[in-house]
Amino acid sequence: MSDATPTPGAGESPQPGATAESPDFDALTRDIAEVPAVEVIVTVAVNLMSAAAVKLGLTEDGDEHKDLDEARKLVHALAGLLDASTTEISSFHAAPLRDGLKSLQLAFREASLVPDGPGQGPGEKYTGPVYG
Repeated sequence: MSDATPTPGAGESPQPGATAESPDFDALTRDIAEVPAVEVIVTVAVNLMSAAAVKLGLTEDGDEHKDLDEARKLVHALAGLLDASTTEISSFHAAPLRDGLKSLQLAFREASLVPDGPGQGPGEKYTGPVYG
């Protein structure tokens, strides 16, 4: 056995200076530098939406991963991100994200045994009250 750097998996190309334990941060930095800010914001929002949907039990596995406390945090973070980035992303990007957020807020309200009062649900600090 040799002490050589591990061979990349299928479809991966080796990066100079990178090993399985330490990625090539210079290459990662160059890659992220080429991504427009709007794309980063939208990607983060979609990831928050997906994670919240899982924690709300809205996936095929349903209740297996349901955790309303975690869902609350994710929905609240999504609402804050969308509120903060309203002037930075176009309505083309913002409208579907706001629709998704509202759907998650309604799903949270429906999933709660004791629903929050109007304006007290996750993210409603940023969006205003959500009614079912």
